Amino acid sequence: MGEFNTVSRRSFLKTSTAAGAVAALGTPTLADGHLPDPASVLADISVPKYVREDYRTLYGMSGDPIWDTDQDWIRTVDWEAVRSELAGTTVRFAIGAADQESAAEGLVPFEKLSGIKVELVPIPDDSFYDKAIAEFISGNASFDALQFFSPWLGDFAAPGFLAPLDDYASKWNLPLDDFYDTYRLNYGFFNGQMYGIPFDCDIQMVHVRKGYMETLLGGEIDKWNSVPTYDELIRVSGELNKIEPGVAGVGLMAARGFWSTYTWEHIAAQAGMMLFDEDWNPIFNGEAGMKGLEIILELAKNSAEGTAGAGWGENRAAWLGGQLATNVSWQDSGTQAMRPDQSQIVDDFVTIYEPRISGGNFAPPNIAGSTSCVASTSQNPEGAFLMLAFLTTSSIMAMNEANANGVAPGYRSVLSNPGLQAVSQPAEVWGKSLDYAWCAPRLPGMFEMEQALGNEINRAVVGQISAREALDNGADAIRKIMDRNGFYSSRPPVDYAAVEPGLWVGKGKEMPF
Repeated sequence: MGEFNTVSRRSFLKTSTAAGAVAALGTPTLADGHLPDPASVLADISVPKYVREDYRTLYGMSGDPIWDTDQDWIRTVDWEAVRSELAGTTVRFAIGAADQESAAEGLVPFEKLSGIKVELVPIPDDSFYDKAIAEFISGNASFDALQFFSPWLGDFAAPGFLAPLDDYASKWNLPLDDFYDTYRLNYGFFNGQMYGIPFDCDIQMVHVRKGYMETLLGGEIDKWNSVPTYDELIRVSGELNKIEPGVAGVGLMAARGFWSTYTWEHIAAQAGMMLFDEDWNPIFNGEAGMKGLEIILELAKNSAEGTAGAGWGENRAAWLGGQLATNVSWQDSGTQAMRPDQSQIVDDFVTIYEPRISGGNFAPPNIAGSTSCVASTSQNPEGAFLMLAFLTTSSIMAMNEANANGVAPGYRSVLSNPGLQAVSQPAEVWGKSLDYAWCAPRLPGMFEMEQALGNEINRAVVGQISAREALDNGADAIRKIMDRNGFYSSRPPVDYAAVEPGLWVGKGKEMPF
């Protein structure tokens, strides 16, 4: 189950949880009880001190905030009140071992602001899930707080491993209403109670090469109308597959396991696919699910060689290396494509609105991501909450996006900021799309289910079984996992009504254009 961490986008890029030039702020003088004026610490959490100099120069960044200071939690919370209650206490924070050093640097200003000392508990990235679960089961977890892959939320919350955060969020005025609903509901809440603060807030999007597309279209790209449907993407990718040697018509992530599941969920959601009915029976192998998989099989004909083995790393390399004419990937494929040190296609791509499917939904897919939680056994749960609120505050998340490090903001006030949009080409389309987002529920066993289903979808992509067999096999496997986790008992671990509002937040809304 820890497999995701070996290929996570943050680990791949070797970025930190709160990273950057804040390391230059030095260390707090907790030992003698002297803490600096909070305003002076906050002044250094800024674009000039945090965003890479070459990126600031590239985009002519003035140093002005690329977030709303009235919504930025670290600038609205009463740090003197925090200090009076919690200075001198300690928080133990479980972190992937590869991020240990950069996380320590990023937490320096939090220690100076709060007077709380943070001790990092490194866990090997490739076994984070298993190690964390083992510690929870032991009843003596070595950490107070942790950040993890959001599809694991049900696995950690259902058994009571996580502390509820509602009271702390209310006491310290966490701006939950600034999060887009899809992130707040799916990364923050489980069974109607708050257990997490959204951290890495993803969406999958469609990106196209500007030069190739404009040659094909005979004019400029219209982000809503140039590729209005998936049928059109099939046609366009077929044409672009012939446009230049070494350039494939479309990029897809269709490797075994969750990679194939996410690509299929992305497209099938546009056909109106939902994973379960209100009694938790799998229904994704119906007409809408089949439509999504059939589209993938058609797109795969125009895809790069090795697509059936492609996860994010392989897809990213092909896209940024100029080997794909269109790409179905995450939003950071757009942000990173803008950066000359990462990309060979700077200024030659556009992120478009999600193509539609006749009779389906406009349901841009919120897939993957990560969340920040407090252990139920924490000796300092309030301090742990405050640390996580610091790490996920809108200014730090906005500057993560400006640094193109793959840690994505989920705040309205960030993605709608013109300064942020100037350094993140997908941001405007991304932000407008989130009010219609689709998301899989965060259930106990969800990642195991996504793995099992993706293995079957991959078999269909490589031609071993039919699309129908793949989805039927996946439904059988998922039903067994759901049964084992108690979903068909008289008291299922999750109430469908509690998760239903977050499954497709676009329900009942008119499309944006």
